[in-house]
This record gives sequence, structure tokens and C-alpha cells, in this order.
Amino acid sequence: MEFKIRRDSDKMKTYLKILFYSEGANPIKVVERLRSLGFEPLKGVQDHVYDWGRNVELEEILQIATSVHETLKGLKVFYQLETR
Repeated sequence: MEFKIRRDSDKMKTYLKILFYSEGANPIKVVERLRSLGFEPLKGVQDHVYDWGRNVELEEILQIATSVHETLKGLKVFYQLETR
């Protein structure tokens, strides 16, 4: 019988960086929409984080990326996702 020990380092997170500009949506509106998806705002290099709490498959990452894309569509912001 084999046992696997799960470490915190095995838990994946998706980080989101947002680039705003003056003709786009209000930052508070953007944060509210992202929170509805489960992202939490951060201070620092990354603007938001989605904590999966576990290791995830590529399909799940693509699903959250699609949700972010649909949520931010029309808000005139640029974004970058990174999962690790």
C-alpha cells in the first residue's frame, strides 16, 4: 500500500494581473466581478489570486480562464493569468 503526503506546495493558485486605462471600467467594478468568480485581491506584483486548494488539471484552468474572459469582456481592461 502506498501513501502520498500532500504538501501545501502541491496546492495550485491562479494569479491574475490587470492593466487598467482611463477609458475602461472602474477598478472597483472589475474587482467586484472577479470576486464573484472566487478571486481575491492582492497587494504586490499580482492583483488577484484564485486559490484552488489542490492540484488541478489543465481543463480546470482553462475553464476558469474562460470565466475570467467572459467576466471581463467589455470592461476594456487587459489581463494576464498564471497558474502555478
